[in-house]
Amino acid sequence: MGNTTSAVLDNIVQGSNFDRDEVDRLRKRFMKLDKDNSGTIEREEFLSLPQISSNPLATRMIAIFDEDGGGDVDFQEFVSGLSAFSSKGNKEQKLRFAFKVYDIDRDGYISNGELFIVLKMMVGNNLKDQQLQQIVDKTIMEADLDKDGKISFEEFTKMVENTDVSMSMTLGKCTSHKTGFVRTYTLTFLFRADQF
Repeated sequence: MGNTTSAVLDNIVQGSNFDRDEVDRLRKRFMKLDKDNSGTIEREEFLSLPQISSNPLATRMIAIFDEDGGGDVDFQEFVSGLSAFSSKGNKEQKLRFAFKVYDIDRDGYISNGELFIVLKMMVGNNLKDQQLQQIVDKTIMEADLDKDGKISFEEFTKMVENTDVSMSMTLGKCTSHKTGFVRTYTLTFLFRADQF
């Protein structure tokens, strides 16, 4: 490994919750996923994995990993995206990732429409749109403490504060929670670490 590659990996390690050996293992995994050897993982390459394609929020997760919005994920973005799921990742990092799933337009808020879209991805046709909209409206009403019609990160944090985010969003661990429809789907079904 040359000095340049070594320095790049050192920078990636410093910006993540992984040690050098873990980053090296992730690099090998990344190279296997990068089927066309382009140096990036495209959406189709991600979705070729059964563990990813079976997750109803796969497209949202890919969008979060794609930090620069370029349509693909480079190695640094890959490590950064997985970093929140590390056992060394703190609760806030895990919550920020979960929040980003809902914040489709990346404006720092979860709108009624965004919450509906993401929950629809999760429940599919198991609920009628009207039923789902009632859940969304109730969730917004309960979580929107400042009554501005949207959920901020701070409000989101309060909404899920009684869930064990650290366990449900940590690689190799998965728990289930019985704390209500939205919270259960927010932090377990969606972010089951064994899906990665």
